[in-house]
Amino acid sequence: MKISYNWLCSYLSASPDVKELEKILTDCGLEVEKYEKVFSIEGGLNGLLVGKVTSCIKHPDTDKLSLTKVDIGNESELQIVCGAPNVEKGQKVVVATVGTTLFPRNGEPFEIKKTKIRGEVSEGMICAEDEIGIGLSHEGIIVLPDTVNVGEPAANYFGVEEDYIFEIGLTPNRVDAASHIGVARDVVAVLALKQNIQLLKPAVEAFKTGNEKSRIDVIVQNTEACPRYSGIYISGVTVNESPQWLKNKLKFIGLKPINNIVDVTNFVLHELGQPLHAFDADKIEGNKVMVDTLTEGTVFETLDGVSRILSANDLMIRNEKEGMCIAGVFGGSKSGITPQTKNIFIESAYFNPAFIRRTSKKHALYTDASFRYERGADPNITIYALKRACLLIQEVGGGEIPFPIIDVYPNPINDCKINFNFEYLNKIAGTEIPVQVQKSIIKNLEIKIDSETETELQLSVPPFKVDVTRKVDIAEEILRIYGYDKIEIPSQLHTTISTIQKPDKQKILRSISTYLTSMGFSEILTNSLSNSAYYSNQSDTVKVLNALSSELDTLRASMLYGGLESIAYNMNRRNTNLKFFELGKVYTRNENKYEEKEKLALFITGERFKESWNNPKMHSDIFELKGTVANLFAILSVCEKEVTTQYNLALQGLQDAITYSLKGSPIAIIGNVNKGLLKQFDIDKPVFFAEINIENLMKGLRTTGARYKEVSKFIGVRRDLAILFNKEILFSEVKELAFKTEKKLLKEVQVFDVYEGKNIESGKKSYAIAFYLQNEAATLTDKEIENSMQKIQRAIEQQLGGKIRA
Repeated sequence: MKISYNWLCSYLSASPDVKELEKILTDCGLEVEKYEKVFSIEGGLNGLLVGKVTSCIKHPDTDKLSLTKVDIGNESELQIVCGAPNVEKGQKVVVATVGTTLFPRNGEPFEIKKTKIRGEVSEGMICAEDEIGIGLSHEGIIVLPDTVNVGEPAANYFGVEEDYIFEIGLTPNRVDAASHIGVARDVVAVLALKQNIQLLKPAVEAFKTGNEKSRIDVIVQNTEACPRYSGIYISGVTVNESPQWLKNKLKFIGLKPINNIVDVTNFVLHELGQPLHAFDADKIEGNKVMVDTLTEGTVFETLDGVSRILSANDLMIRNEKEGMCIAGVFGGSKSGITPQTKNIFIESAYFNPAFIRRTSKKHALYTDASFRYERGADPNITIYALKRACLLIQEVGGGEIPFPIIDVYPNPINDCKINFNFEYLNKIAGTEIPVQVQKSIIKNLEIKIDSETETELQLSVPPFKVDVTRKVDIAEEILRIYGYDKIEIPSQLHTTISTIQKPDKQKILRSISTYLTSMGFSEILTNSLSNSAYYSNQSDTVKVLNALSSELDTLRASMLYGGLESIAYNMNRRNTNLKFFELGKVYTRNENKYEEKEKLALFITGERFKESWNNPKMHSDIFELKGTVANLFAILSVCEKEVTTQYNLALQGLQDAITYSLKGSPIAIIGNVNKGLLKQFDIDKPVFFAEINIENLMKGLRTTGARYKEVSKFIGVRRDLAILFNKEILFSEVKELAFKTEKKLLKEVQVFDVYEGKNIESGKKSYAIAFYLQNEAATLTDKEIENSMQKIQRAIEQQLGGKIRA
């Protein structure tokens, strides 16, 4: 955003110099990216002087040139070769001296040098209008009145205005500073801490209207999209070129002057931050201004001559017959101001930021008006802005105001009420900021103090401070004006060191990434926006307001679908053996509470290894993925005995899913992706998926580091059992039950054979399982071994229906 130094200072009772202003703006959060000196005429006419032609004769070598002597107020006159047909002795002219750079209207800048022209020395140049950028004429040199003093800088005669333009990197939350008055407010708040200074707002007391019933009716059909609409009718205006002061103001900040009416609306926008729009009142069909939408697919031609196809959600300003303006974004070509316009209707409204943002993005229209409306304009400044604009229009274009202001504001937007404690700020700042300083800053930022006690203030924050809604925001406002650089950093910091060592989350995530990449996994990054059609339970999902696409209308509730999109993309390009992982967040809704959880997703599909002479083809399967998850748990020191499992679950998108829980909280799910879901993504190979809940996993990790454990000097024993089970019983269920039954002596359980077939009845399978027992404190006795194995055997028979085979 561009801010003019001269324009800004017109609202200050005392002006800082340019360097001081740069520091003030940056220190208070309005970072100055750069500033530069500018002129109302390019180059500022630097090096151009008023001269008098004391001699003018024909060039001795050509009839088309004149050889002149010019007095510019120095001891010696300049000899200048001139080609203008109108140069004569005695004229006052504009002279460019040697070393001056000229900025012509057409063409590139060039430097005047001492040179020879057809054998005669030329020590400068007598200039025409177009050569110095003040006009288009090249018929002859500029002839000045005799009253002009020789040697006077041409810039003085032509009234060249100079200024400094600051480019400010305005953050999205600081729409209150998206105007010269808004920036001046911050400057006053800073300077008031050390000097007496006031903010000088433009006076509107001279504004007067007639009492007749308005010729224009305003109807707001959608008060959610347009909470406030104000407007006024002005008759008998003269549309013309703007005066020079107004054109200069706009040109300095990069705007092109159009005509006096439109220029005033742009001036007020950059002065107050309130967008205005001017309509030709005689083109308002039916004398009705309606805030509404048009039929889906309506073609609307905007001011730039482009025909745009509207959606039914685009908020429009229309008359009885057709649209006149895309509300808050861009005007229409048919209702704009022309040289023939005599009567105008000025709009000053407040639009809901969400509606403007959606329309602006849809049509790729980014205007000064939409910039402010998207971030939140001030709903309570519309009338003041109208009065200011009317007075300026009457000044530069005449006109009468026969009707009162129209103001449709059914549900006024009130100030935000905040209780603010002085000590709260001091605690945050780590230093004591005097109460009077705090109150001064608050008042100068135009935050009202409704009441106060010795310890706190009851504040009313105006709507233009869209980002100030909590006491911490008030603290931030005070600190940025007071100056962070004034807060001393103590030489010693006092803090309490925690005696509990918490796992380092970032270190753990790096460990996970390092392990997975070493195992051949590739990291992917998918969109956190997802398609709501993927989710059967819509009530648990977080929908995006005003989504630009139906395929990206929900925040993802699972990492599954984004990964499947990546797999489908790769398979379409014949990259079929895939191992992916992704660290990211998922979002869910529980009644009115929103939850955000960090997850790790794993995907495996295709062949496990590349086929070679000593390595047969082997397809990826669920066991490979389970092994990866088990290894991750081991790396993170998850105690295997504390992990519980549930099997054969039907979770959305998965079949035969397994869930793992640690200390009662779910930490992982593993499963085969449902074939029907794979078909939706045109994936014709099995995909195995795991999702690990990082937050729950972190809660269950040990808080102590690795500890030494003495290797037992007592020999352990192995006992093998062949056990017959129903086919659906998983070995992991047997293993979990065994550890639960014999917690003291059982150290390890492994399956070394699985058999189905001959001599095994249908629907059954046999596990050959090795049980490893060991006593850390003494040598195992036969009785201890027998008792432990009997306990395990009974539990398996009673709870899992297993039968010991002979």
